[in-house]
Amino acid sequence: MTISEFVTVVVPNDVPLRAGPPTREELLVYYPAKFTWTQLKSFVNSGDLGLLKRDKKLQARYDEWAIGIKAEYGSIINYLTNYRLQWGKRDTLSLLTSAVDEPILPLSNGNIRNVLPSLSDDAPKYFTRSAPREYLSIIQNDWPYSVPPEIEHTLIWTCLPIYHEDLVAKSISARVEQDGLWGFTGSTSPPPSPSTLPSCLPALSDWDITIDKLMRSIPPTEEEAELLRRAGEEIQEFIRNRWDESKWETAWFVNPSRLQSVPDLAHIHVFARQKL
Repeated sequence: MTISEFVTVVVPNDVPLRAGPPTREELLVYYPAKFTWTQLKSFVNSGDLGLLKRDKKLQARYDEWAIGIKAEYGSIINYLTNYRLQWGKRDTLSLLTSAVDEPILPLSNGNIRNVLPSLSDDAPKYFTRSAPREYLSIIQNDWPYSVPPEIEHTLIWTCLPIYHEDLVAKSISARVEQDGLWGFTGSTSPPPSPSTLPSCLPALSDWDITIDKLMRSIPPTEEEAELLRRAGEEIQEFIRNRWDESKWETAWFVNPSRLQSVPDLAHIHVFARQKL
C-alpha cells in the first residue's frame, strides 16, 4: 500500500490517542503536517536549521514520555545506547516503518550490539561513506518533525565523529559550529534558494518565527562553499549509496551543537521522499 492509499483509509474515530512514540495513524489524525516538502527543503537550505520543528502537541507528548524514560534509564542517552539503538542491526523497534530496500550486509567483526560499541584500533577516525555497520544504527525518528506523510524522517546514529578536524577546515569551523551541515540528493533541480524563505515563514507562525529571529551566518564565499561541500562529502556519498537517487530524493542535515537534543552521540537527520 502506498502512503497516499494509506492516508485515504485512515478513519479518525478508529485511531486511539495513546502515550509514548506515535503511530503513523496518530501522526495523520492528531499531528497533521505543518510543512510541505518544498518548505522543508527551504528550511534546510535557509542557513538556520532551527526552523525545523516538531508539532507543538507532539513535542509536549515527547516531553512527558521523556520524564518516564529518564526515570527508568537515568538519561535519554542511556536509553538510546542501552536499548533503542541496536548497533549493526536493522531497525525493528520503530512504529514507523521505512520503504528503503536495505540489503543485509555482513558485519566486519560479526557482532551485533545493544550497547554502545567500543572503537577498535582500526576504526575510521570519523564517519565515512563506508563506515562499518557495527558503528551505525539507522532508525526511523520515533518523534519526527512535522513532515508530510510521504516523507520518512530517518536518523543515522554513529559512534564515529561527524565533525572532525580532518574534515572541517579551521576557516569554516565557527560557521559549522553555528549553522551545521546539510545537503540534498536525488533531484535534478537545485534546492530552494534562501531568498525564498520569507514566503515559507507563515508555516512557522505557531512558533512565532520571523525573519529577524533567524540565526545564520552571512553567505559563504566560493572558497568557503567548497570547504563546506568537502566537510559534508562523506555524508553526501553515504546517503547517495543508501537512498538510490533514481528512486529517492533526500534533504539531510547535521545540527550544530546548539540545536542537538543528544549532543553526546553523533547523528544525521535525513528527510527522504520516494519518487513517483
